[in-house]
Amino acid sequence: MALKMDLCHLLIFHFVIATKSLKTLSSFGKESQLTVVGAHGNYSWPERDKAVHVGGDLILGALHMVHERSEDKICGPIMPQGGIQALETMLYTLDVINANPKLLPGVTLGVLAKDDCDRDIYGLEQAVDFIRGSIANIGGSEYKCHDGSDPVIPGVIGAPSSVTSIQVANLLKLFKIPQVSFFSTSTVLSNRDRYPFFLRTIPSDVHQAQAMVELVRMFGWTYVSVVYEESSYGMQGFNELEKLLKASEICIAATEKLIKDSGVAGQATYDKTVERLLAKSNARGVIVFGSDQEVGELMQAVRRKNASRWFSWIGSDGWGGRSLAVDGNEIEVEGAVTVQPLAFEVKGFKDYFLNLTPQNNKRNPWFVEFWEQQFRCKYPGSNWTPYNDGFNVTCSGNEQIFPQEFEMEAQLQFVSDAIMSFAYAFTNMLADFCGNGSGLCDAIMPIDGELLKDYLVKVNFTGLSGQQFAFLPYGDAPARYRILNYRQVTRGRYEWKTIGFFLGKHLFLDSQSSKRIYTMEQMVDMKFRWEEPEHPESVCSRPCQKAEAHHMIDGSACCWTCSPCHLFQYLPTKYACVDCPLGTIPSFDRQHCVQIPIVYLRYTDAIALVAMTFASLGIIATAVVMVIFIIYNDTPVVKASGRELSFVLLFGIFMCYAMTFILVSKPSEITCGAQKYCIGLSFSIVYSAILTKTNRISRIFRAGKRTSKRPRFISPRSQLFICGAFVAFQNAVGIVWLLLRPPRAVPYHADRDDHQLVCNDAVGAWYMVGFTYPIVLVIICTFYAILTRNIPEAFNESKYIGFTMYTTCIIWLAFVSIYFSTEHNIHIRIATMSFSISLSATVGLICMFATKLYIIILHPERNVRQSLLAAKPVMPSPKLNNCYSSIPSSYHSNGRQDTAQSVQSDYGDMEMMNRLRPSSSFSSTISRSTCATQTLANGTSISTQTLEAISRGADDVQL
Repeated sequence: MALKMDLCHLLIFHFVIATKSLKTLSSFGKESQLTVVGAHGNYSWPERDKAVHVGGDLILGALHMVHERSEDKICGPIMPQGGIQALETMLYTLDVINANPKLLPGVTLGVLAKDDCDRDIYGLEQAVDFIRGSIANIGGSEYKCHDGSDPVIPGVIGAPSSVTSIQVANLLKLFKIPQVSFFSTSTVLSNRDRYPFFLRTIPSDVHQAQAMVELVRMFGWTYVSVVYEESSYGMQGFNELEKLLKASEICIAATEKLIKDSGVAGQATYDKTVERLLAKSNARGVIVFGSDQEVGELMQAVRRKNASRWFSWIGSDGWGGRSLAVDGNEIEVEGAVTVQPLAFEVKGFKDYFLNLTPQNNKRNPWFVEFWEQQFRCKYPGSNWTPYNDGFNVTCSGNEQIFPQEFEMEAQLQFVSDAIMSFAYAFTNMLADFCGNGSGLCDAIMPIDGELLKDYLVKVNFTGLSGQQFAFLPYGDAPARYRILNYRQVTRGRYEWKTIGFFLGKHLFLDSQSSKRIYTMEQMVDMKFRWEEPEHPESVCSRPCQKAEAHHMIDGSACCWTCSPCHLFQYLPTKYACVDCPLGTIPSFDRQHCVQIPIVYLRYTDAIALVAMTFASLGIIATAVVMVIFIIYNDTPVVKASGRELSFVLLFGIFMCYAMTFILVSKPSEITCGAQKYCIGLSFSIVYSAILTKTNRISRIFRAGKRTSKRPRFISPRSQLFICGAFVAFQNAVGIVWLLLRPPRAVPYHADRDDHQLVCNDAVGAWYMVGFTYPIVLVIICTFYAILTRNIPEAFNESKYIGFTMYTTCIIWLAFVSIYFSTEHNIHIRIATMSFSISLSATVGLICMFATKLYIIILHPERNVRQSLLAAKPVMPSPKLNNCYSSIPSSYHSNGRQDTAQSVQSDYGDMEMMNRLRPSSSFSSTISRSTCATQTLANGTSISTQTLEAISRGADDVQL
């Protein structure tokens, strides 16, 4: 009794330490239980207390993934094959054991089965029930030995998932409870130091990785990608694969991880995974080490990326042969060759399962859920779940699963072998400790976990599948795998076909290890696709051709790609193509580099000739206009146009045309400096003169609306001073630019075969420094042109200024876009700049001087004062009635003569060139009226003094 108490206290001591975290875990699980608001009322999900209770003298614990994993609902829908079928296989085998008098004579074997929903934390919480028999009041403050109040669980079957088995094994080892898993294959669980009480009836992933590498070698592949899931199963499998592939000198093209333990990945994540696999175009062979749910999502991403017929898959047992991975993804999975632990059908189970109904299977509390999911109906009296809430059809219980529609899990043998191993271990213990009697004896009670584990490792029996089973010395199952090929049997009909076996360390055509496989041709039954029977190549590298470089991949000695040297590379060694320096090209034998002749825009180039011809014509036209204005300097038209600013404008236009010859000159410090300085200066002169004109007109007419006082600074001297101030700013910009960035002629390489000599500021957007200020002037001029567009035509030169500025804006908008899009060809950029400058000058020349030249040359009779002031008679505005009444009749009779005599000898700007139109002018016969204001026909009131200031001309107006 004292020994029992000491043992109890020792167990309590260990358990107190271990369950500190379990209390938190248990509370977390309870808090995470959902209250679902359904269409038929509220209910809790998942139902944590559901379990299979089969009584017996010895009660085994069992963990099954009855439900799929769900992130938002904790437990997903029923898992038909790996869940319900696995659970029923265990119950069926339990019935066979209890019915066999040679097994456990006089002893009944029972089971307590729980659902882990394929979640490690949830499964660990459920596994706490398996240790209640050893420790009472779990979670309480007092621990004491209980005498028979709770059943002691001597062993546990499960869990299916490796990650859940790892958590449960850490708990059970504290109480020395042996655990036999039927689906957990992670290599981590083979560590006997960390998991001394863990055994399994399914082979370890170490052997599975060996089988998969053997398949790669059979295909002759040397370059493959690897996809693995983020779990202990996937990561440990990848680690083994990586070592074995490296040992076989097979290169890994890409490695992709599928999210599992840390959450649920969305479609975008899977799509990016497929994109990265497709990026490795030579690696058509892909090893996928994952579970069916994640692989199914991967295959859907393959379909979304239109790569359904591209990859050749080698799969692990987590998805090979499973419907969840292939249903709806048949085209994507077709041709896959997967490894599956060698298992045979459990005899009698299929008939047993097909005869189950909710009425005769009360011991399985989840069977009703399976029935509802299978037939899409709601069983009378069953609890509501998130997955039957939408069923409107009532189950009768007489529904039937037809044999031809039944898809059985291929690895149920391992479930049966797991519970059979416990039965044979207990039978051997009874024989050794209890003699030939029947029933349990005190010699083995309570069951010692260490002793039970030793008996488990030594079992050797023929299972219900008819296959011999025995554990390896450290508790793993022997390496026995079936090789499956997913293919079309007939057009549109797919199935998994066994094409070979992996036994020990080699591939064989049969399960008796008599016909070993060395090459792909030996597997005559293996097919890739209906229209492409042979599996594609997935090679790392082929021998390189002459003049191709070997490019090593990720530093691997076994993998390279062969790539021809580019046009501008030479090959000093066979391992790398080396770029020739800029301005050089490879020699004919590609052993060294030679210099490319330097090119630059020459006067003899066609585009330069066109630009210079255009500029020359512009210079000639400008000179002609300037000569005509000098000859007719004292005529009214020239005077009215503002002689001083007109000559400034003509000088700026001349500079614009002259810039073409500087731009097409050979780049040097002098020509580059001239370009930098003169481009902005020439434009500044042109648009400063135009801005001064538009500003004067705007100020005069704005002042005329407010007062009869003449505006200031409208004399020729003032206008020249204002224009000079505008130009001076551009001079300052140009000088500072020259000082901060001295001009240089530099080589430029738009392309690898290009070697140009250009000015350093022609590269990039540096010339925009010189254009910025002129652009501002253009914008302001355009603004003023819009403001003065409604001024009477007789005083309106702004219309021509407006035409000039609108056209200039269009030219400059086109120029800026072309300028930034021709960076690759400086010649085109310079020529475009030349044409744009010349076009801008031409627009100014035509719009500002064409009308004047027309009058001077073709209609000299209009180049007189009377012609400038003559106007068609118009009806006076109502506001002028009083003015008419105050004008003597004699004035009306010779009003034109009096007006002409009142005008000074010098005339101002263009405002007096055109006669007044009826719609926007007032009668010239009253232009000298004594009224303070006059109203134009369009409704604009203006001071008479303002009109006098314009009509008298600029020459006689002082500051």
